[in-house]
Amino acid sequence: MQSYRSFFTRLFISPSEPRLRAGWRLLLHALLIEGIAIIVFLLYMAVINFLSLEIGDETINVAGLQLLIIALATWIARRYLDRRSFRSLGFKWDTLSLRDLAFGFFVPALLMGSIFALEWWVGWLRIERVMWKEPSPSTLISVLNVLVAFIAVGFYEELLFRGYRLQNLIEGLNLPWALVISSALFALAHLPNPHSSWASTLGLFAAGFFMAYGWIRTGRLWLSIGLHIGWNFFEGPIFGFPVSGLNFSQMIHQSNVGPVLITGGVFGPEAGLVILPAMAVGALMIWVYTGGNQARHRGSSPFVPREPAAGRCETA
Repeated sequence: MQSYRSFFTRLFISPSEPRLRAGWRLLLHALLIEGIAIIVFLLYMAVINFLSLEIGDETINVAGLQLLIIALATWIARRYLDRRSFRSLGFKWDTLSLRDLAFGFFVPALLMGSIFALEWWVGWLRIERVMWKEPSPSTLISVLNVLVAFIAVGFYEELLFRGYRLQNLIEGLNLPWALVISSALFALAHLPNPHSSWASTLGLFAAGFFMAYGWIRTGRLWLSIGLHIGWNFFEGPIFGFPVSGLNFSQMIHQSNVGPVLITGGVFGPEAGLVILPAMAVGALMIWVYTGGNQARHRGSSPFVPREPAAGRCETA
């Protein structure tokens, strides 16, 4: 009897402390997300129908609800399953945090701008019209609405993939395998998107590593969140590419006529070879920005945030 009890203890309980093993925590977290999603969307539709409200901008509404669902499920899992604080996932806020967000946001501006300039220069895209030649308040409002939605998407996807999943996988396995599995989950989550393919899946798999690099270098999620928001915003609304197969309000309307293998075609640059050198440049920029100082990893413990580079002060 004692041997059975010992077996089940080893199967479910972490050997280092009295809590569930990482795999069970990840499974319960996924179930929490599904359960909370059902409740939240049922309540949302009930309120809309009962009060006869206009749904409004569905993109913002859905992104906001998903942020609420994933944040709530992650807080519960982090508090009661992981026995850690929500903040310990990488949400410490100090003088570096806003700079990390801003830097992360503007890195994709350079990357997507370079891809746009290259494809336009070699004749792989055609500019059909630009918003500033035909100014429209409604178009500008639509672009700003998309930005609000992308802010929510950047927060909840980084919280989910580079926050809870990656960090629990590190505790259960190790950093290399955690990066592979979390990036694969990130790529597979985009399979339902229009025009997805093996090429887009591989491109998003690589993008998972790129987004994770911000957390690896800093030990926090702010840089990765900024990268994610800026990636979607500059790719779609600013430079007019599809965002992982989806089209949004755009300041530049363009059509892609180049080789799909390189440009990514109707899915966007993530499905093309052009994204690989862009991400390499982005990773170099992150390395320079963090001053070559990487957050230190101590076994299965959380990352220790980087020391500020020269000229950068950090509060306690």
